[in-house]
Amino acid sequence: MASTERRRAAVLGSPIAHSLSPALHRAAYAELGLDTWSYERFEVDEAALPGFVEGLDPSWAGLSLTMPLKRAVIPLLDEITEAAASVEAVNTVVFAEDGRRLGDNTDILGMVAALYERGVDKTESAAILGAGATASSALAALTRICAGPVTAYVRSAARADEMRGWGERLGADVRIADWSDAAQALDAPLVIATTPAGAADFLADAVPDAPGTLFDVLYEPWPTALAARWAAAGGPVVGGLDLLVHQAVLQVEQMTGREAPLAAMRAAGEAALAAR
Repeated sequence: MASTERRRAAVLGSPIAHSLSPALHRAAYAELGLDTWSYERFEVDEAALPGFVEGLDPSWAGLSLTMPLKRAVIPLLDEITEAAASVEAVNTVVFAEDGRRLGDNTDILGMVAALYERGVDKTESAAILGAGATASSALAALTRICAGPVTAYVRSAARADEMRGWGERLGADVRIADWSDAAQALDAPLVIATTPAGAADFLADAVPDAPGTLFDVLYEPWPTALAARWAAAGGPVVGGLDLLVHQAVLQVEQMTGREAPLAAMRAAGEAALAAR
């Protein structure tokens, strides 16, 4: 049955023009028959965020947040989930019927779901390439499936300290290694690459003959040099689009209260990328 009440949602961030979120959420609404629902994108920075949130009317169901707003939004919310608190980052805001603003982080469980989909529900150890904001979510995801140590390959002492801090906060056994030794990461049964585009391309030549699983969080350009070489060597590869789709599935379900159509959302994401 189609909804007759106008409902709004959007993704906020800066820059935001290339976000795939509208394609994913609109595909979900179409599949679910939510023809009075809309999903837009807005260029919003940290300074503009409070005013934007305060100006929303009761037709708003929720917000998706990307950088640099994931931490800046927290003081504006009434409650955040344990997952969001664990990494001090909110990527999802749902507006309750009583007007309360509820924050969550669907990146963490989105990573877990993307790995589950490829048959990875546990690992004895793992490696993380990079130590930025995505790395903390990756570490939080690994606390749910990794039984042993996680080695983080980082570029600086400051990043090393950050990852140690996240390890203590999340209760993870984190080991630190220098970025110059990043090729050693590829021997881990699960490797999560959280680096910017191009940063890990040099590792393609170091992919082992029988690699484990690679989760490369990038989706554009795709495949990355590392992901392409990994797949050629016969290793399972999870990509950034997988993460984007699975975290968006959780957002749609929280905002609409309906089961999200994973296949339709993935197809919309693939089509949007192909059109670029």
